Amino acid sequence: MLPFITDGLPGIGGALKVEPSHFIVEEIPLYEPEGEGEHIYVTLRREGQTTRQVQMELCRLFELHDQAVGCAGLKDKHARTTQTFSLHMPGDEQQVAERIQAEMDVEMFSAKRHLNKLKTGHLIGNRFTILVVNVEDAALGLAERIAAKLNKFGLPNFYGEQRFGRDGENAKTGKEILKGKRLRKHWLRKLMLSAYQSQMFNEWLVARMERGWFGEILAGDVARKEETGGMFDVEDAQTDQARFMDREISYTGPIFGKKMRKASGLPGDLEEAILAGEEVTLEQFRKAKVDGTRRRACLFLADLSLSQQSGGLSFSFSLPKGSYATTVMREFMKTELELPESD
Repeated sequence: MLPFITDGLPGIGGALKVEPSHFIVEEIPLYEPEGEGEHIYVTLRREGQTTRQVQMELCRLFELHDQAVGCAGLKDKHARTTQTFSLHMPGDEQQVAERIQAEMDVEMFSAKRHLNKLKTGHLIGNRFTILVVNVEDAALGLAERIAAKLNKFGLPNFYGEQRFGRDGENAKTGKEILKGKRLRKHWLRKLMLSAYQSQMFNEWLVARMERGWFGEILAGDVARKEETGGMFDVEDAQTDQARFMDREISYTGPIFGKKMRKASGLPGDLEEAILAGEEVTLEQFRKAKVDGTRRRACLFLADLSLSQQSGGLSFSFSLPKGSYATTVMREFMKTELELPESD
């Protein structure tokens, strides 16, 4: 069980994702299609389908290879999701949109050409509107106290449990692949390895919290400039602590791989301890052709709003790409969320 940063404050309880309309997700695009190019960007809303299922249905509908259909990231199956896909194909955009609307169980919004394929990470983040039902009577007041603490200290940017598959099987398989197990489907192999990297990041972040380092910048950290995304090594921890408190920078954690920028000092020792505890090496990541990167460790919810609804308590907020709304909601609900299987 992952720790809570707001431990000591009672939660609102309740239930999440009782129906798709209670969990609304909208992509915040990195750029808009320009109106010309080899790819058609289609923006649609869907429920009850994984991102992969929509991709495969688009391939079937237009007789495309699966590499011809791109998207910026995976979205939850059990949600009302607005998402953009790119189709590498000829044809009139309006006719493509009409055919999708007629033959797929989705709601079409737009179809416009662009120069490049939409690839993983080509988005700023996601906007969420979430209704929690069956909450405690004093839910709004409880949630406001939690929100105040999160606004002051931030919250750990854990990967959501859905990332790891049922009972963590995806992450277990990823570790087996790293140690030599073969898996023929490239996309599935990539997904399993990514799940294992995510699990190791969570382990690292829990260890950092246990050491009392969650709210601290340490010499040797690899920090990230919030405005530009640029990375740098922390040398003057006192100076950079002030910048962290002003939300100019954040420290980052390891997504282990051959191209990952290593921390040094005490943060570097902690990363080495995580590898040793898992009995894996960076050389194994290199052989498996896993690149690796860094991930911000602390999230702040700049646009969080709460409202009492007749059916429960509503939350609205945005998160950067790769961050999980369920990680936010568990802090408010104080329950380990029993979620349906997702992407």
